[in-house]
Amino acid sequence: MNKRLISILGVLCICITTIFCGAMQNVVYAESEVAVEAKSAILMDYNSGSVLYAYNENEKLQVASIVKLMTVLLTLEAIEEGNITLDETLVASEYASSMGGSQVFLDAGSSYKIDKMLQSVIMASANDASVALAEHIAGSEKSFVKMMNNKAEELGMNDTVYENCTGLPSPMQHSTAKDTALLLSNVIDNEIYHKYSSKWMDELVHPSGRKTEIVNTNKLIRYYQGCDSGKTGFTDEAGYCLASSVKREDMRLVSVVLGTKNAKARFNESVKLLNYGFANFSNELIVDSEKGIALEKVARSEIKDIEVFAKEDFFGLVKKGEEGNYSVSYEMSERIVAPRKAGDKVGEITITKDGVVVKEIDLIIKEDIEQINFSQSMKKIIKAW
Repeated sequence: MNKRLISILGVLCICITTIFCGAMQNVVYAESEVAVEAKSAILMDYNSGSVLYAYNENEKLQVASIVKLMTVLLTLEAIEEGNITLDETLVASEYASSMGGSQVFLDAGSSYKIDKMLQSVIMASANDASVALAEHIAGSEKSFVKMMNNKAEELGMNDTVYENCTGLPSPMQHSTAKDTALLLSNVIDNEIYHKYSSKWMDELVHPSGRKTEIVNTNKLIRYYQGCDSGKTGFTDEAGYCLASSVKREDMRLVSVVLGTKNAKARFNESVKLLNYGFANFSNELIVDSEKGIALEKVARSEIKDIEVFAKEDFFGLVKKGEEGNYSVSYEMSERIVAPRKAGDKVGEITITKDGVVVKEIDLIIKEDIEQINFSQSMKKIIKAW
């Protein structure tokens, strides 16, 4: 098939700066412009995966309760897959209830809704609720940790090893700022997560009637514009840590700082990175999934032609004051012959920058195409004759 430039997009040449391939790239814009006081840090553009700042981003460190992001992700996936529901209950074991550190003080042997346990982990970083969820999903924390490590491998978190689901100190457990940014990027894809992550305060009512206040440990939720997600962490071994994400208009940034000197510093250093990102970069919508790419001929149908669309939007990262060129093209993978279903892939869009492919997106149809019957087919032949 001939590859054709998509003139109707009107965005063939877009001013940008970053070469990216849908994953984080080591493009460190801020190396000499931002100084972050932490053992390790990274700032990433969520849409493109481009790295705007990185410092010791691959250093293996203990990350304390940031480990719970993986506990949350596996719980959310279990809900999506129908293995558990938010309304079902679990029974808190003696072991789960005995967890120290941050907790919501579960009563051993009492029943709690998954909904409240997940909220307790996301907002209050509750160790006891984390273990209760792990045991309910996998049968034991040990089995759940295997799931955690398998998921880390699946996501490409190559420098991460889990030994528990809480982040409590363990000699072999570690992660990196880069892996943490990748993990948070996957967690924030889930709508259920944002139901809790953007909330500041709530309470857990125990079966006995006793109440525990749940307060979000991520203070950026309350005072930094657009912050709707994140996870704090602290142990003596890890220092003070924060993974956070902020969305303003079409741009979302993911920030991770590990090993700051105190609780205040983890928020201040995160704000420093986020301020730099929003002041110097923006996202441009290059491919709009709501706009048709082209009209394509249809065979064996009453429909003569049909619009084809990108399966998803594509945003490019733009650094103010710098230039570059994007090109967008598409290629049909096959002739469109009825019958076809809405959502069927019919081709592929290719986005390049300076001759390098940075993204490929499926080209789809958005409506069903019915095949003409014998009578309709004969009428069509006679008319053409």
